[in-house]
Amino acid sequence: DAEWNIIYEKLDKIVESGAKVVLSKLAIGDLATQYFADRDIFCAGRVEELDMNRVAKAVGASMQTTVSSLTPDVLGTCQFFEEKAVGNTRFNFFSGCPLAKTSTIICRGGAQQFLAETERSLHDAIMVVRRAIKHPTAVPGAGAIEMELSRYLRKLALEVHGKEQLILSAYARALEVIPRTLCDNAGFDSTDVMNKLRARHAQGDGQQFGVDIDTGGICNAWDAFIWEPALVKLNALASATEAACLILSVDETVKNPRSEQERLQGGGGGMGAGASMKPMQGRGGR
Repeated sequence: DAEWNIIYEKLDKIVESGAKVVLSKLAIGDLATQYFADRDIFCAGRVEELDMNRVAKAVGASMQTTVSSLTPDVLGTCQFFEEKAVGNTRFNFFSGCPLAKTSTIICRGGAQQFLAETERSLHDAIMVVRRAIKHPTAVPGAGAIEMELSRYLRKLALEVHGKEQLILSAYARALEVIPRTLCDNAGFDSTDVMNKLRARHAQGDGQQFGVDIDTGGICNAWDAFIWEPALVKLNALASATEAACLILSVDETVKNPRSEQERLQGGGGGMGAGASMKPMQGRGGR
């Protein structure tokens, strides 16, 4: 009887606190579940600690290890709470939380790879928005900024001499891969669209014109609200340039003649056992 009295005393303190939703990291027994249900109180057990922390921050509550100090200041509030089934899984929805700074997105799909791809796409989109908020500087998208940079580099290449001219011309051609890929992915004739873009950017006032995937032509990307954060574009150009420089810095490949002979012997290659292989000479090698 003493043990039962202790249990009911704890349950009474929870009810007297005025709580309508009770969450616990540990399991909640049938007795407590029925006790709360009779008093119109929702309870859930075995809640993960990460979910507990997020809910506590959103509703302004504090996790308690005892029922002895259940004061109004440790309880959280929300405008609406419901338990709803999404597919075959039941979720608890807390809406109108006063201190909520985040939201939950539920992804559903027919296979795990679809869910993983959806999660990656959402993550990329959220990170772009996050960068745009932190660095509120944008440039026109749809390949407009790449075409304008390409035009500038082609013009600059005519003013320099030597190998620098070849480098600038190659960089300018590489930048045109972005709008050309947009055309190809949309199913349009990339040659025709690229000619229109080059002609429009050459006029001097077409810096904001890019690929229009709706009509298969060109459009003012800025007026069409096709924007990209400037920081993302700078990082992409810097990363691509560093990768190209790293590849070009490799001027020699060294091979082990013995390993190459063993591979040819094992695969029945045309080179005999006594043949030897020389290392590949790099640029400037003798």
